[in-house]
Amino acid sequence: MNVAGRGTPFELTIGRRYLRSTGNRFLSFISLISMVGVAIGVAVLIVVLSVMNGFEHELRSRILSLTSHATLTAFGEGLAGWEAMRETALSNPRVSAAAPFVEAEALLIADLAAGASSAASLRGIDPALEAQVSALGERLTSGSMQSLQPGSFTVLLGEELASKLGVRLGDAVVVAIARGNVTPAGVLPRLRRFKVAGTFRSGMDEIDATLAVVHVADAARLLRLGDNVTGLRLAVKDPYEAPLAVREVANELGGGLYVEDWTQRNANFFRSIELTKRMMFFILLLVVAVAAFNIVSTLVMAVKDKQPDIAILRTIGARPSSILAIFTTQGTVIGLLGTLGGVALGVLLATNLESIVHRLERLFGVHFMDASVYLMSDLPARVEPGDVLLIAGTAFALCCLSTLYPAWRAATTDPARALRHD
Repeated sequence: MNVAGRGTPFELTIGRRYLRSTGNRFLSFISLISMVGVAIGVAVLIVVLSVMNGFEHELRSRILSLTSHATLTAFGEGLAGWEAMRETALSNPRVSAAAPFVEAEALLIADLAAGASSAASLRGIDPALEAQVSALGERLTSGSMQSLQPGSFTVLLGEELASKLGVRLGDAVVVAIARGNVTPAGVLPRLRRFKVAGTFRSGMDEIDATLAVVHVADAARLLRLGDNVTGLRLAVKDPYEAPLAVREVANELGGGLYVEDWTQRNANFFRSIELTKRMMFFILLLVVAVAAFNIVSTLVMAVKDKQPDIAILRTIGARPSSILAIFTTQGTVIGLLGTLGGVALGVLLATNLESIVHRLERLFGVHFMDASVYLMSDLPARVEPGDVLLIAGTAFALCCLSTLYPAWRAATTDPARALRHD
């Protein structure tokens, strides 16, 4: 049955007319509240998941800017013949670059009289090769990578570490390592004076407060490794293939090496983020579900208000399925408009979240993100199309489900009883 020969099903026409009806203003107000509730729930869910995605992406990029995708570390006195091993690693099609490194725990002392000191991770690098496996050169806030020359005994410090030591460009720091020298007076720690040649900032407080970078030859000399190094750092064409690539390279080198990749080193970070994302999705989905189920009360009131209309439609030959379609259409349109409005609002807020947060911070004079707690000082947001589609689809499905019971009640209305009680 069509209306006015225009090919439009009469169920759809009547459902839209009921939605636009102004006869019952309270009912129209309840419909609007249901629509707004769905929109707010969807928007909040999109913003929260976008923040979690942005946090994960920013954390990964900052971690990989100063750490390699994977490492091969020797046991014992270091890795001998690392040049040939590097060539073997580069022959793997998954590996894009490889660089030697020396690493040890150290104590940095800026002023023996004042006692300004800090524990640090001492890393020796080859500046030319390091640029291929990390973005350390791009993170420098003072100095240059070229200042790290073999025999120069210069050091690059994280900004937080330099601040704790109270040193600046050109100052000297004493590096002490636990591998001591045996003397008649006992075992003394091995010491070497280094000149501060620059500082860097990764954006992660944990790295900036603990990392000191020197030339690989100077680190090997301090640790008395000779021509050996601690291991090789690898850059992989696809970072997600790092676990597979590093194991392939280790097997090609004959084994006997300790392998590690970025997913292992930071597994707790990313597992906690993934778990938090899932929990937040299900918790905030309850908000959307509550808003969607408000459609039930809206349609129940609509069915009660339209009892005479239902009875007349049934009397002139409308089937129960047609009555079901009329009220399903009404609820579905409410859910669709609410979902689309929520998607638009959520995407708009998520894409402008950083500027909004900065304005609120200036307005109220507070700082929401403490880098020492959250590892970053900004609130990043990254809108993933897949998440938006999942949220919109789930919200719309809940809205559609909430229309079934009231529509079924309308379809089972007894026309005679409805007219008799009118």
